[in-house]
Amino acid sequence: MEKNILFSVVMPIYNVEPFLEDAVSSVLRQSYPNFEIVLVDDASPDGCPAICDAYAEQYDNIRVVHHPENKGLSGARNTGLQYVRGDYVTFMDSDDSIEPDLFQSVYDSLTENEADAVVFGCTEDYYNSRGELTKSFVLKPKRAFCKNQAEVHDKVLELEVESFYGYAWNKFYKTNLIRENNLTYRNVVLIEDIDFNVRFFNFAKTLNVLESGPYHYAKRGTNSITSKFVPEYYAVHRERISLLCEQQKSWDHFGEHEKSILARLYARYILSALSRNCDKRANMNHAKRKQWIQSVFADSLFIELIPSAQPNGAAMKVLLHILQKKSVSLSLLVGRVIFFVQNQMRSVFVQLKQKR
Repeated sequence: MEKNILFSVVMPIYNVEPFLEDAVSSVLRQSYPNFEIVLVDDASPDGCPAICDAYAEQYDNIRVVHHPENKGLSGARNTGLQYVRGDYVTFMDSDDSIEPDLFQSVYDSLTENEADAVVFGCTEDYYNSRGELTKSFVLKPKRAFCKNQAEVHDKVLELEVESFYGYAWNKFYKTNLIRENNLTYRNVVLIEDIDFNVRFFNFAKTLNVLESGPYHYAKRGTNSITSKFVPEYYAVHRERISLLCEQQKSWDHFGEHEKSILARLYARYILSALSRNCDKRANMNHAKRKQWIQSVFADSLFIELIPSAQPNGAAMKVLLHILQKKSVSLSLLVGRVIFFVQNQMRSVFVQLKQKR
């Protein structure tokens, strides 16, 4: 593993001038030295292209690719993949940062179990509108070394429940496995990461999971993708659950336990969508919200999964009961309550979200 570059970091860059140097510097501070950084300037309109060029001039292990026109996150990642030379590749966001021992801990795990992928946790850093750090939550998956495909299949849904399966930035992927199977990122809103991971893990036979949160994921107020209003929110997350269902079925791994887990995850997305429908940007009055939830109740995925959902707490028990009974009026009321708490009691909402 020491003969070639071991780790490649692909960093898509667009309009992140205030954060870019912190992101790149956090990689350069790694205690493990055998890595390269591929900076993909996605036609950024600010000072990022010049910053990238300055880094490339100063460091031999940094390369820059400039897009003549913006290709989006998936396009930038795919460009980076064409240039990486490392045995493993990770995709880091250019407004985040990593702890200095991340690469060493990944290397140590690979010496114990040379896996197709390594997964780790993150630290969610919440910043206010002035750029001040207000809260941090460390999220760690359970440590595991999966040494065969059956163990990997058993682990996937557990990672999804813990919110670690769907991201690209908390993983190192074996580069050859990506290239041998012609895997690329598709341009799909919000779920490009999970879409890629589902296809990657169809081929993965080994996996290391580190019980640590060394990736600092920045939540920057309204600039966070999760706080933006996305009209396609329900559609893309329905697709997310559908992808996971089909993966489990293709593995002949779709028993009542897996079905219940996916049902509970799906229910959360429905509840979140009910809340988002109350946002004025949704342009939905009461009649349209009623029509929407009725269409969800008639959805084949809802019919297949929701009756199997098992609650993991008192609050979820009540919410699931409302959905399973297909109560239109109570579902709309729940959506309104969630919307109020999320927008008027933000700190409470964040704490409840971490404990769900």
